Amino acid sequence: MSDDLQETVPLDGAPTLVRWRRSQRARRVSLRIDPRGGAVVVTLPPRATRALGLRLLTSHAGWVQNRLSALPGRIPFTHGASIPFCGTPHRIAHTPDHTGAVLCADGVLHVSGHQDFLPSRVADYLRAEAKRRLAAQAIAKSALLGRKPSRITVKDTTSRWGSCTAKGALAFSWRLILAPPFVQDYVVAHEVAHLRHMNHSQAFWSTVADLTPHTDAATTWLRTHGVELLRIG
Repeated sequence: MSDDLQETVPLDGAPTLVRWRRSQRARRVSLRIDPRGGAVVVTLPPRATRALGLRLLTSHAGWVQNRLSALPGRIPFTHGASIPFCGTPHRIAHTPDHTGAVLCADGVLHVSGHQDFLPSRVADYLRAEAKRRLAAQAIAKSALLGRKPSRITVKDTTSRWGSCTAKGALAFSWRLILAPPFVQDYVVAHEVAHLRHMNHSQAFWSTVADLTPHTDAATTWLRTHGVELLRIG
């Protein structure tokens, strides 16, 4: 079996998208749900067989189907779709002759050009806005600590909304641009605080509190709505 294979497997009589992953660091066979892809991911240690993974998958078929069926509906980037932008619903409108690739105005994302390019243009716009806004916030908050990130990037992550490396490189999920501003503010503060404390000690959380008043509200919002962001696009 290859290191990363995707296939459809009948599970409890329902065709189920399964992604097989071979991990050198895994010590046991494990299952997790990938909300972005709507699949169940089976991770195998180096010597584990596919049959062992299938056995675990079959024995947890009910759990898998319940988790997959509970996922919010997917919202693709198409003409007429409504997506959140900084927490506010915005309608995607294909306006071929509009100036510029994407223009955000009055709750509408006007997308120009051929309709085939609409999904990629919306995605590029959201990534660019996420980078612009989150980087500006990170630089401002870092200055309050007398620190400076070595690099700031945006990615499409599935397990973390942000990260900070030991070398001071910050990374954020571009999907944060879909969340309300107070959520963005908290995630940026959380990662910037790691520029001073590479842990989750009391001193770390004290620094987070100095940088944002939104910790409780934002973490609650992400627990409740975070998976919805992963189903957009």
